[in-house]
Amino acid sequence: MRRFASVRRETLGDMTQFDRSDARLLLALCDTPRATGVQLAAALQMARNTVQSRLARWEERRVLSPMDRLISTRDLGYTLRAYISAVVDQHRLEPIIALLGDITEVIEVIGISGDADLLVAVAAVDADDLYRVAGLVLAVPGIERTTMSVAMRDAIPYRTRPLLERLARGR
Repeated sequence: MRRFASVRRETLGDMTQFDRSDARLLLALCDTPRATGVQLAAALQMARNTVQSRLARWEERRVLSPMDRLISTRDLGYTLRAYISAVVDQHRLEPIIALLGDITEVIEVIGISGDADLLVAVAAVDADDLYRVAGLVLAVPGIERTTMSVAMRDAIPYRTRPLLERLARGR
């Protein structure tokens, strides 16, 4: 079974489908990501079949994010990370996103509201490489202008644990 790094909201319509038992199971996976279903069931005093069916459902629905979200770009040799705010031609949004996905150093693209349309997270080896990557992003047809901010440090890295803990307590 593939192991996953972080949780995406599983929804049916607008209703969140995680309950307290799910939150407890997800917290156990956070603590011991390589635990087997049998180990998780024993630790949580849940039926093995219940644990297995929840894990299988989450995997089938791709509820959990892939493990690569845990790998630091710094550990891969990309010591700089930056966020590029891009104003785009709204009529070309989907092709723009697809072209950004073809740039290896683009690690995430988020649609946003406000002064820009997209927030493009990129990784670079050094300042010269960041300049090159920013040029690749700006060269995508339909991107009208960009502004860039360099990440100085991870003050609070991506996390869902406090939300899971709240749900496990019953909100």
